[in-house]
Amino acid sequence: MVVATAMAVITAGPAGAVDDTTTTTFTVTAGALEISAPTTSDLGTGGPGGPITDQLGNVVVTDARAELAPTWAATVASTDFTTGGATASETIAKALVDYWSGPAVSTSGSGTTFVPGQVAAGNKVTLAASRPAFALTAGVGNNSATWNPTLIVNVPAAAVTGEYSGTVTHSVV
Repeated sequence: MVVATAMAVITAGPAGAVDDTTTTTFTVTAGALEISAPTTSDLGTGGPGGPITDQLGNVVVTDARAELAPTWAATVASTDFTTGGATASETIAKALVDYWSGPAVSTSGSGTTFVPGQVAAGNKVTLAASRPAFALTAGVGNNSATWNPTLIVNVPAAAVTGEYSGTVTHSVV
């Protein structure tokens, strides 16, 4: 009986005590959806009638929007490649340029499902039009994906000598 009485006094607190609560808040801020790709890339050399193949360099999508169910889709497009005065004989049409994303080099995020546009060389697509490059189809919160796509320039047999230049553009929405 003495023990029970002592416990009641200890847990009851001082006589006349009053509790007060504090509602506590904080904000989780969101960032942006961004994509970065190499500023320049040299695919090497090759002769007329053959392919010139190399990797473009790492393309990175960073999704810092902190969404409950984020999704995004990255695409790739190209211009024609030209040399000299960009005459018909000095132009390699973008339809002669193949692209494949390959698998992810690295990814991050919780519960994420990343989908390569073209996982293997056999899935390559021409850049005659804008094409899927990579996508996030499921996840929670922030995420990122990095891939190193391959370009294959199918140099026409009638191509003239020169250093050809064009622009490959990756976009994300």
